[in-house]
Amino acid sequence: MLSVEGLNQYYGGSHILRNVGFDAQVGQVTVILGRNGVGKTTLLKSLMGVVPVKTGTIRLEGRDITHDTPYERVRRGVGYVPQGREIFGRLTVEENLRMGLAWKPGGTALPIELFELFPVLRQMRSRRGGDLSGGQQQQLAIARALAAGPRLLVLDEPTEGIQPSIIKDIGRVIRMLADRGTMAIVLVEQYYDFAAGLADQYLVMERGEIVQRGRGKDMEFDSVRRRVSI
Repeated sequence: MLSVEGLNQYYGGSHILRNVGFDAQVGQVTVILGRNGVGKTTLLKSLMGVVPVKTGTIRLEGRDITHDTPYERVRRGVGYVPQGREIFGRLTVEENLRMGLAWKPGGTALPIELFELFPVLRQMRSRRGGDLSGGQQQQLAIARALAAGPRLLVLDEPTEGIQPSIIKDIGRVIRMLADRGTMAIVLVEQYYDFAAGLADQYLVMERGEIVQRGRGKDMEFDSVRRRVSI
């Protein structure tokens, strides 16, 4: 689904991403771990085209999207849940969800599945996004990214500042989506136990490089927890 090769990114004179390369497969959760400041969020922004890459190639289903704009990537099937959620606080839950359908023809119905995955959104459909709790806003952000039916779902630290019960709900939804075998999921995460419970494959970043990778079920044996602990 996703193939990344030789990705390099700079901020000013700082080399942020260093020859990053990996594949993300349909039906699998690819987890990217690492301490703060190693380039994880920059990598996801590069995948989305929010920041341009200096060198390297990004392919989606074999098609080169390296120079596509963010909206073109969304149309090609990429869904993005940014760090901090970035929902529209003054818009209602339903209006936020409809933003996920912005490129679809007018009148396109919201997928009923969004409310099945996250029942709380049905109850709060008319409430403003800014009035939701942090966990509810995170569920809204994920549902918004799912509204257009992406083939690749990219999530940046979905557990940040979220209560444990909602973390479990989010993990259940991510696993369910992957197990359907219709999309690939790339997940950046700091919470080790959450990441380990979902990972089909893992990547560890240090100083902008991928320094370790392997199967999710081998994370404990590979001492990944010790490597990413703060």
